[in-house]
Amino acid sequence: MATPQNTLTLWHCMSARSFRPLWTLEEMGLSYELKMLPFPPRVFQKDYLGINPLGTIPFFQDGETKMTESSAISQYLVTKYGPTPLNVGVDEPAYGAFLNALHFSEATLTFPQTVFLRYTLQEPNAGLGKAAEDYAKWFGGRLRGVTAVVSENEFWCAGRFTAADVCVGYALMLAERLQLDHLFTDPVRDYWKRLQGRDGFRRALASQEKAAQEQNVFNPPSMEVPAKQAKA
Repeated sequence: MATPQNTLTLWHCMSARSFRPLWTLEEMGLSYELKMLPFPPRVFQKDYLGINPLGTIPFFQDGETKMTESSAISQYLVTKYGPTPLNVGVDEPAYGAFLNALHFSEATLTFPQTVFLRYTLQEPNAGLGKAAEDYAKWFGGRLRGVTAVVSENEFWCAGRFTAADVCVGYALMLAERLQLDHLFTDPVRDYWKRLQGRDGFRRALASQEKAAQEQNVFNPPSMEVPAKQAKA
């Protein structure tokens, strides 16, 4: 495995999208610096806009390389700092499924949840509760794609745990935090349980907790959504 020449730095909010690269870093055993931010940082830590003008997380830096997309960062890490079984090479039959999962995890599985989160937690008085309910249903429908894969496979592709599992797994982690996991089918629930059992996942959880305590940074509002709002 290649050794980074620069300090890998990840700006992160507790259990947010930036958990994907954090989990990847832990699975690979790479050294990194974790900088915790309150969620959302564009509201609660305005000076962060000087680092990332988008105000979003994650933000990742490796020397002159700067990145803001969580699945892309995971792909960057496994590609640049391999070889690692977390990557799927272009010469492997599962390469297409691997790439598809990285994008599917964000565009198809995470996006509808962010709409639900926004209008149930961040802007509950915006009068868009029906939109939140509709996007929760949309997420539930998209889980059919997960069920189709994991009902027949222990992991997403290539017969092993890869960054595809990290990226899809985070979408399931978010659903659990938003109390949308009642939409999981049994195969999805079993798959998520397998992912949570990984040492790398547990180390990533411990890492963010330790960093939050040391830096005294916590999310101002609770990330929990009332159960009555989460039903869709």
